[in-house]
Amino acid sequence: MMVRGTRVSTTMLVVIHFCALSQSSVSGGRQQTFCNPINIDYGYCPIPDLAEQGKHRATADPVITLFKGNYYLFSTNQWGYWWSDDMLKWNFISRKFLKPRHKVYDELCAPATLVLGDTLLVIGSTYTKDFPIWMSTNPKVDEWKEVVDSFAVGAWDPAFFADDDGRVCIYYGSSNVYPIYGIEIDRTTFKPIGERKELIRLNPDEHGWERFGEHNDNTFLQPFIEGAWMNKHNGKYYLQYGAPGTEFSGYGDGVFVGNQPLGPFTYQAHNPFSYKPGGFARGAGHGATYQDKYGNWWHVSTVAISLKNNFERRIGIFPAGFDADDILYSNTAYGDYPNYIADGTDTATTGIHNRFTGWMLLNYSKPVRVSSTLGGHVPNFAVDEDIKTYWSAATGEKGEWLESDLGNVCTVHAVQINYADQDAEFLGKQSGVYHQYKISHSLDGKSWKTLIDKSKNNTDVPHDYVELIKPQQTRFLRIENIHMPTGKFALSGLRVFGKGTGKKPAPVQHFDVLRGESERRNAWLKWQSSDDAQGYTIYTGIAPDKLYTSIMVYGSNEKYFMGMDKNLPYYFQIEAFNENGIGERTPVIKVD
Repeated sequence: MMVRGTRVSTTMLVVIHFCALSQSSVSGGRQQTFCNPINIDYGYCPIPDLAEQGKHRATADPVITLFKGNYYLFSTNQWGYWWSDDMLKWNFISRKFLKPRHKVYDELCAPATLVLGDTLLVIGSTYTKDFPIWMSTNPKVDEWKEVVDSFAVGAWDPAFFADDDGRVCIYYGSSNVYPIYGIEIDRTTFKPIGERKELIRLNPDEHGWERFGEHNDNTFLQPFIEGAWMNKHNGKYYLQYGAPGTEFSGYGDGVFVGNQPLGPFTYQAHNPFSYKPGGFARGAGHGATYQDKYGNWWHVSTVAISLKNNFERRIGIFPAGFDADDILYSNTAYGDYPNYIADGTDTATTGIHNRFTGWMLLNYSKPVRVSSTLGGHVPNFAVDEDIKTYWSAATGEKGEWLESDLGNVCTVHAVQINYADQDAEFLGKQSGVYHQYKISHSLDGKSWKTLIDKSKNNTDVPHDYVELIKPQQTRFLRIENIHMPTGKFALSGLRVFGKGTGKKPAPVQHFDVLRGESERRNAWLKWQSSDDAQGYTIYTGIAPDKLYTSIMVYGSNEKYFMGMDKNLPYYFQIEAFNENGIGERTPVIKVD
């Protein structure tokens, strides 16, 4: 038997549309927006065995910590870390935390941080119980010393938490066999207090999103629970975890809630709270939830590429928060389009909040011309909104170019240049690495003017994002390579954002949701294709006013959604979008 969705009256809803904010794109020339994946100088995979299919950049498992008014970003295998005063411009600090006795290629893996008074502490993952904990009172420079030489708790994917009463706990685990554990530790000696406790496990038989596989459809292997993180809000403890596997687009973060730091914990009905299976930057698992200096909540997480190796990954940052019922959520809708960062002019928010600029993607699947092509890495792979595919020129020499036709004259607000790794020669973190390029624009494809000049850039910008000080009316954009740090001139996405001059799409017609009685974790969503749409955004959740999960779909009028809880009703809406804006959402459909 199939259960067909029924519409819910709009009077039951708090209807929230994703529209452009009224403020200007730039105030005084200062950048106000960012675009995922974030643009930092990701190191190359340092492990030869993991680079046999091609050397590539890689990091994951991020944590961002606010310390003394600055943000500190640590992630896997980077031989250092970053700091920023605004979450827009990140400054790399070179540092090797592991000792010669460890004899490994990599560095900190899935690191954890802890702020105790005027001190920032950091540790990496280990099963051997011989890794040190490091401390610094001035981490803007490489000034660190050991707190302890060998941390007694052998913790993989660790997460520290300091409670208001002075107690410190550590949570850890990364396995498809074992659970997430927790234990209290002494805040002075960092030795364990008492015995470790088994805290949470996966339950894929009930929770569809926890099943292994790209589409939560593989049953040959048990899913992984990993990436513990803890926050406290309104007296409750939110123990977070990643599942089902880091290489999948559906890699997300779930949460259990308790009244004590070591439980017991109850599974939150809205899960995963961080989830982004569609779009360009896919995946939102193994991350950390934190507050900025203005009180706004954010979630930093892992973005999957997993092309040259399962562990080829990037980092994304998404707005997050707690609603009026203390439900933890993150907002990933249009999360890989330009979003505003908090700058102190806004205030901390509860419930759904929206930082999307309203700048739409202007060149999705539009005509492309190039200087040359390497093998099957064809030109349109640079505009297909798939981070796994890329165009590559035949060389990495100066003068290789790609030209994108927007189809019509549009208002361009920003451009993101996503480089791909084709024939890269590096392992590990490299110094002196930089990209140089120029982007020209034209109204007619004949007369060209410079739009962006990075010909003298001396920094590594693998996902460069340029917000224009003044929006530009144009139709054609051409990027010309000047210098590549290594390998061929290759782009997984030349993404142009702004506003078209046409109409937004009409509301989607004939939206239906079918849920099978034999497999209640799955649903088939189907709708009529819209000739005026680039793609569609589906919203779903466990209450009509809590549609916190979003899924972006390109090039299709159906979606198999396998992330539902077996025993809960679900609610769905859909909206179409194109280069001109976002259409009106459909009425909500309920499936029991």
